[in-house]
Amino acid sequence: MTPKVTEVEVKKVIQEILEDKKAYKTSLNYAINYCQAALGQSGHELAIQCLYILNNISRWKNPEAKRVREVLKAFSKGK
Repeated sequence: MTPKVTEVEVKKVIQEILEDKKAYKTSLNYAINYCQAALGQSGHELAIQCLYILNNISRWKNPEAKRVREVLKAFSKGK
């Protein structure tokens, strides 16, 4: 059984999205606002925000994108 994803881990991957400035012009337009809002959230509110972020990073091309999506998805499902 894999350990549960923590809010700290979620916020760390959200920071990775925000730091990928070169992608802002195309694939992260709306995701940036959702990520910035998520940094001030916790619990169920953060889990819901992860769903919004996931929906808006589907075209994000980054070597770490798959791992970031997995963390966000696991947290939003409560795993």
